[in-house]
Amino acid sequence: MSNTTLLAVNGTLMRGLELNPNLTNVGATFIREDKTDSHYRLWSINDVHPAMIRTKERNNSVELEVWELPMEAFASVLSNEPAGLSIGKVKLADGTDILGVLGEPWLVEGKLEITEMGGWRQYTEAKKTKLQP
Repeated sequence: MSNTTLLAVNGTLMRGLELNPNLTNVGATFIREDKTDSHYRLWSINDVHPAMIRTKERNNSVELEVWELPMEAFASVLSNEPAGLSIGKVKLADGTDILGVLGEPWLVEGKLEITEMGGWRQYTEAKKTKLQP
């Protein structure tokens, strides 16, 4: 049995963002950039972090990062995620399933959907561009 697992992250756990130290401080290793298959939707949760949900309908792919982390660190990473985010299976563009961060349906009610942006980085970059004179 492996002592590590892969984890797909689509928001503030990604490289250079606010919660990335939650991965790096427990010995996680960045593996690659990737994206989901086309059955996901993404919302901004008060512009603090995103929430991604898999749907039956085809939507867009969501850009994400794949990290490898020690199994003993898994609970630590999850317990430091914002309320309403959980771990589930995420289907990648190539059809493989890995563990990933997903939002619970109640979390996205009434929030801004950003699926068409393609990912959290694209959304936050677009917001920065709009704020600049």
